[in-house]
Amino acid sequence: IVSKVIETLKITLEGKKKSLHEPHFFGKEWDYLKETIDSSFVSSVGTYVNFFEKKLSEFTKAKYAIATVNGTSALHIALILAGVKKNDEVLLPTLSFVATANAIVYNNAIPHFIDNDYSSLGIDHKKLLNYLETNTKIENSYCINKKTNRIIRAIVPMHTFGHPVDMDPIVKIGKRFNIEIVEDAAESLGSYYKKKHTGTFGSLSALSFNGNKIITTGGGGAILTNNPKIAKKAKHLTTTAKMKHPWKFIHDDVGFNYRMPNINAALGCAQMENLNHFLKNKRKLFNLYKKSFKLISEIEVVSEPKNCKSNYWLQTLRLKKRNNVLKEMIIERANQIGISCRPTWTLLHKMKPFKNFPRMDLSNAKYHEQTLINIPSSSQIMDI
Repeated sequence: IVSKVIETLKITLEGKKKSLHEPHFFGKEWDYLKETIDSSFVSSVGTYVNFFEKKLSEFTKAKYAIATVNGTSALHIALILAGVKKNDEVLLPTLSFVATANAIVYNNAIPHFIDNDYSSLGIDHKKLLNYLETNTKIENSYCINKKTNRIIRAIVPMHTFGHPVDMDPIVKIGKRFNIEIVEDAAESLGSYYKKKHTGTFGSLSALSFNGNKIITTGGGGAILTNNPKIAKKAKHLTTTAKMKHPWKFIHDDVGFNYRMPNINAALGCAQMENLNHFLKNKRKLFNLYKKSFKLISEIEVVSEPKNCKSNYWLQTLRLKKRNNVLKEMIIERANQIGISCRPTWTLLHKMKPFKNFPRMDLSNAKYHEQTLINIPSSSQIMDI
């Protein structure tokens, strides 16, 4: 099996880029960056920040977008604005990047790990519903964990590798148990659930534009919301909670220096102009991999869930049977010949900072950890 997978990757990627994911620059990035430098407005004050936010809002159909220095800071502020307080519990999938859990801890809240779905790789809503019915109670309109007696304040659906979570049941669970929904859409710019863009189902969401994302601002993120009051507060908190005044420095809250610099936003504006091209190439690459691997019965290429349109941020192979040794052999052999492959993240509940936090049965996530392999996914692979 190892030889068949490696040979398939070699043939499929012959003459193409073999890194896991690279940014793709071929538009007006240099022009916009030069304009920013020439203007001297390279920091958080500048026209490109507002322009970038407008482009994000128009593309996602969220009414408001607030640009931040990275996706983690966006999620940090989003959780604050969702009402997450000290010792509140926040539900999140254990199969996620560490930033999801970190942002919760930044708020002195408690990560509460839940299982991942087989198909979407996101939250398993059926297991979650059964878990909440069994382990929580409603008191004074709050969802209370019976074991810890803490409020379960929010849930963070994470759209893994760009594949949308089955959001309708999550929204229903949120309403039934009075739990705020804050989407971690860091990986899913350009992904849709039932023709609606990810990150627009909860009260707030967070995007990321790190160097390895489908578009990049170098470092960067954004908060999406449809609520004008939340949007205003988000912008205020991310700009150190500074009150408007021609020269005085007056701050009315504990704020954060999280506003995206203008020079990063300039890069993002150029990237947004080519986002549809990136999405088209990602889908073409998925179809190429699907065709290439169809003759290997032990392997499948992870595809978008039903009623969804994925951005296919990271292309992913799945072993049809749990075999961690085989998975590691494939990854090691591929990297030895210059084809960048990686396992999915170590499950969050297993990491030292999070070992003692509450969790449900996590059997699906453990299966994913032993069967998933990310393979080269750069959008420019299909330009060569």
